[in-house]
Amino acid sequence: MPTISVSHSDSGLILAEVKRTDRVSPHIIRVTLAGGDLGSFAYRGFDQWFRLALPVRTNDRLDNLPQRFGFGGLLKFLTLPKGTRPVIRNYTVRQFHEGTGELDIDFVVHGTEGVAGPWASTAQPGSPVALIDQGCGWSPVPAEKSLIVADESGMPAALGILRDMPREAVGDAIIEIFDERDKQDVEAPDGMDVRWVIRDPDAPPGSQALPTLRGLPLAESLYAFAVGESALATGTRRHLVNDLGIPKSNITFCGYWRVGKASPS
Repeated sequence: MPTISVSHSDSGLILAEVKRTDRVSPHIIRVTLAGGDLGSFAYRGFDQWFRLALPVRTNDRLDNLPQRFGFGGLLKFLTLPKGTRPVIRNYTVRQFHEGTGELDIDFVVHGTEGVAGPWASTAQPGSPVALIDQGCGWSPVPAEKSLIVADESGMPAALGILRDMPREAVGDAIIEIFDERDKQDVEAPDGMDVRWVIRDPDAPPGSQALPTLRGLPLAESLYAFAVGESALATGTRRHLVNDLGIPKSNITFCGYWRVGKASPS
């Protein structure tokens, strides 16, 4: 069971629109949002994530969405008429520009696969979206070192944490991607050893990250954060708990997606 908790801010439902899009690498499209209610967005940094509502059909509506996305909010969402209900996906803030109030989201794009990637590929300035803040998953416990493991879907979370964690932090980060050209700049503390590992595009996620992890001489006093495809996140946790004896309470993990299974709308 994933251990990332939900902690809504007071900003509630935020309506915004696309300001611009930029293909920052072969498989990453950055969509910048602006306007609307973003002035009230409570930015927390790290791996702050949110529910993103995308109107992909002509009659999809954003004005009647719930203000929160807990159990009650989910029930309200599911009772909306199917012909007007937007697609909901979970995304991480790549960057929030407090001076301009603009918010960047990185989308992994695999051609026409999925819903969110194709939407990002065709989004135009002025396209409406809505989002509901869900808080941060990064929740470190006292430990000598930190460990971060992620794939391309978890890359914004990993990079956000490395950017915002204390500059005296020490440990390891493993970021697995399927195309070396999708690497991004890292603002990590000097004591964090960041390893980019490249898997074959046809190989399952985790096929490079997990062997790399097993080869690390990890500290017994460790806080770990593992996100991305389900097998990568659970495989990281299984190794740390079963092989190294790291307490479960010292590990935050979440499967953002699963091979062969689409996210629910």
